[in-house]
Amino acid sequence: MSKVHVVGSGLVGSLMAIFLARKGYAVELYERRADMRKAGAAGGRSINLVITSRGLQAVRQVGLEERIMEITVPMKGRMLHDQEGNTTFVPYGQKADEVINSISRGDLNNLLMDAVEEYPNVNLHFDKRCSHYDLETGLLSFDDGQTVETEVVIGADGSFSAVRRAMLDQVQNFNYNQQFLDHGYKELTIPAAPDGGFAMGREYLHIWPRESYMLIALPNLDGSFTCTLFYPYEGEQSFDKVNTSEEVLEFFRRDFPDAVPLMPELVDDYSSNPVGSLVTVRCSPWYVDGKVLLIGDASHAIVPFFGQGMNAGFEDCRVLGEMIPEASEHTDWADIFSRFQEARLGNAEAIADMALENFVEMRDSTAEPDFQLKKKVGFELEKRFPEKFIPRYSMVMFHPDIPYAEARRRSEQQARLLSDLCRGLSTVDEVDWERAESLVAAL
Repeated sequence: MSKVHVVGSGLVGSLMAIFLARKGYAVELYERRADMRKAGAAGGRSINLVITSRGLQAVRQVGLEERIMEITVPMKGRMLHDQEGNTTFVPYGQKADEVINSISRGDLNNLLMDAVEEYPNVNLHFDKRCSHYDLETGLLSFDDGQTVETEVVIGADGSFSAVRRAMLDQVQNFNYNQQFLDHGYKELTIPAAPDGGFAMGREYLHIWPRESYMLIALPNLDGSFTCTLFYPYEGEQSFDKVNTSEEVLEFFRRDFPDAVPLMPELVDDYSSNPVGSLVTVRCSPWYVDGKVLLIGDASHAIVPFFGQGMNAGFEDCRVLGEMIPEASEHTDWADIFSRFQEARLGNAEAIADMALENFVEMRDSTAEPDFQLKKKVGFELEKRFPEKFIPRYSMVMFHPDIPYAEARRRSEQQARLLSDLCRGLSTVDEVDWERAESLVAAL
């Protein structure tokens, strides 16, 4: 049986192992951590995930969609909280099924690893931190001293990938760039209400936008919310300036007053949870001959502000899975890897850029009347001209048949159209729809 070694049993690595197993390949899956189903996940570093149509399309192909949807909480839009505690609802889409689904990273990873172990042709190895991969010999080395001979390696070991580092050291003209934001993040919690229900509306991604920073909250199945504070590392408004219990409470009472009564462990959470970093990784090539391929965050890590990091990784698995034939000793991995990179590299670049742009939108633009007007006009254009105008957010979240790069191209045209159409207007009723039709027709 043809064998593939997959490094990393996180979300993308586990799903990729399942795609390979279903095609009949023997899979050796290596994870640097202990089995989180027994040891538990490390706390304080999880930005809750959303699974959207692209991710669901991938898991549907391996029969896991129903099981995964059972552990999600659907969200139909953003609930914006201003500094006085007033709220404004901004829907994600305008159809009943246009929702995004909040899901715990740990719960999803556990489910995927359980699914992996249902395949007898997959061996899952824990406490196996990859230390080196030798492109010439194919030897995969681990911190415990073990070496493994390989023919095909898929690196799905995250944004600080050891497999990618080995390629960087050994591949001539390997392009690599990592860009850290000046903002970090800190995980906080809103517990379930005393009756076990949700302390705020469960159908929303709650956002407290404050121009250069923001707090968000995503619902969990148990009635709690996982909150994330995105805040600069340094400056007048920054993590550097908020350290003592008094400073934490003063900051939150000033900027997020309606959240404070819902966060009884605020000071303890703030003190005990670390500040995480936010990085965009771009590299190429993603493969070497038919020996090794990078997928997911190992090849294209992005910031979390479009909710597409995992979804893009799952889309990698689907696209690659569709290219891989049934198991054979004669699988042309070099051709598959080449076609995969051609199909995905431009799309990875596009969603990386859009994720960075969406950070500004979430923390700043969402609260502006001009943004909200354009959002409403965009929805109306979609209603009137559904074949010609689909808002960028909808293209990314709800239309997996539209590649990221195409969504970016169209959205740039749409942004210019909306700026032109909405200039000087304050309500949707003021839009010149005849002119709008001619502008849309020219897209």
